Amino acid sequence: MRPSKRGSSLPAVVEASATIVSFEGGHCTPDARAVPSEVPVNIVYGGIPFAVMMATPSDLEDFAVGFSLTEGIIKSLQDIRSIAVQTHERGLRLTIDLTSQRLHEHLARKRALSGRTGCGLCGIDDLAALPQAHLPKGAAPSLTASAIHRALNQLDQEQPLNEITRAVHAAAWADLDGKVDIVREDVGRHNALDKLIGALCSNDINSDQGFVIVTSRCSFELVEKVAAFGARTLVAISAPTSLALERAGQLDITLVGIARRDAMTVFHGLKRIRSQDALL
Repeated sequence: MRPSKRGSSLPAVVEASATIVSFEGGHCTPDARAVPSEVPVNIVYGGIPFAVMMATPSDLEDFAVGFSLTEGIIKSLQDIRSIAVQTHERGLRLTIDLTSQRLHEHLARKRALSGRTGCGLCGIDDLAALPQAHLPKGAAPSLTASAIHRALNQLDQEQPLNEITRAVHAAAWADLDGKVDIVREDVGRHNALDKLIGALCSNDINSDQGFVIVTSRCSFELVEKVAAFGARTLVAISAPTSLALERAGQLDITLVGIARRDAMTVFHGLKRIRSQDALL
């Protein structure tokens, strides 16, 4: 599987000259390393700039949809009329054409977002503006521990950009049997998740038919984004923050952290994790 470049003519990977220095003897060896592209992406609604996010220039249509949904700008894919990616001398411009009603509601909001890589809250000027998803509808699905383990093992083979660079995050969607269906990668962990959610919306995938995996620590923004999509299970390679745990409890999202090859830690929703036929 090759790194996707959909939505931009810019490469997702560039080559950089480097030198390997040995700690034993100080030997120097010239080298060339693949590094992920990091590009300013100006997100524009109705001709008005809304955010500048540092992102990898791939799967930008998915990013547009996922970002718009998780930021509360749209309620569904139908709120977007069109998406255009334009090259600018200082980066990329991602122009999103909203329906007239949605644009009117968006313009009534006040938020200026300037996003560094992996930043999820830049530009918020009041605590009341913190993202706060609603409790997802329906019962959270149960999963077997083996399904989560299967998905984690498969994900290792489904990150082509990270395989080349060792410098990007991934967000993946697996079905309830643990089969990884969609993976998106980016230098920013929030961006990777937004791209994934955008792809899920575009492919009309039901939020109760699988679970999300992220290759990063689990901060509360990731919980909010997963809840905004309507999914009920989040598996993170690293540990969660205290606020992530609090929100997972309030939203009743099964939260698994420190998920590795040999074990995982269930922070919320243990009653929904099964060991084959029996609950843990």
